[in-house]
Amino acid sequence: MGKWKRSQAYADYIGFILTLNEGVKGKKLTFEYRVSEAIEKLVALLNTLDRWIDETPPVDQPSRFGNKAYRTWYAKLDEEAENLVATVVPTHLAAAVPEVAVYLKESVGNSTRIDYGTGHEAAFAAFLCCLCKIGVLRVDDQIAIVFTVFNRYLEVMRKLQKTYRMEPAGSQGVWGLDDFQFLPFIWGSSQLIDHPYLEPRHFVDEKAVNENHKDYMFLECILFITEMKTGPFAEHSNQLWNISAVPSWSKVNQGLIRMYKAECLEKFPVIQHFKFGSLLPIHPVTSC
Repeated sequence: MGKWKRSQAYADYIGFILTLNEGVKGKKLTFEYRVSEAIEKLVALLNTLDRWIDETPPVDQPSRFGNKAYRTWYAKLDEEAENLVATVVPTHLAAAVPEVAVYLKESVGNSTRIDYGTGHEAAFAAFLCCLCKIGVLRVDDQIAIVFTVFNRYLEVMRKLQKTYRMEPAGSQGVWGLDDFQFLPFIWGSSQLIDHPYLEPRHFVDEKAVNENHKDYMFLECILFITEMKTGPFAEHSNQLWNISAVPSWSKVNQGLIRMYKAECLEKFPVIQHFKFGSLLPIHPVTSC
């Protein structure tokens, strides 16, 4: 773990997360921003994954969780991943495709355990980070990376979780932030910094969530939790309930970044699956 925390991969990964965090600060999902051709191609790739879910209905099986049809869906991605990534990466960068495709395959859950968690989410962020490193995505794509691509990824992951009743990977149950995601809470809280009237206490208010979830990623996550879970919010999502007492969104945002490092990036069960290569190397940070 020490080697990982001192690595170029860790520095680049967390730098990428924090750059996007700054980029979306105070902006609504409905904000007008530039959508490049690369962004459109990434959305088309995610739309393909979504279509494959429709083409692979869950099978009848005795156990409620972990529907085995997921393995059929995953096998298709496993087979097609490099071709999909090749649609996004220009020909002169084709040599990077096999390495970048690994992160895409790692980002949708585990086909043996039929589970999904923050390590898989991190692989998708790493996938996007690699696309930035090779120049497919540019600095002015920042907002679209979160609002267009990552948001579409979340929709597809929620559909996977619902359709195949995926288990949460390494979930801390009621003591974790959320069974499946973490990054949309970070970027979503950044969106709400200096909001004229929405405060952290409002996200446990059903009316505020229903009226604003289309503009804010954080509230969209809350809505999904309330759709999937029953009972009092304070019981099924205790950590989030505690966060609603924090006075400002910037404090929430800073606290979530600290929590992400401690609970995800510095936990062996999450990071043991992280892949290293020429784009995200394990060697120690090289100072420029």
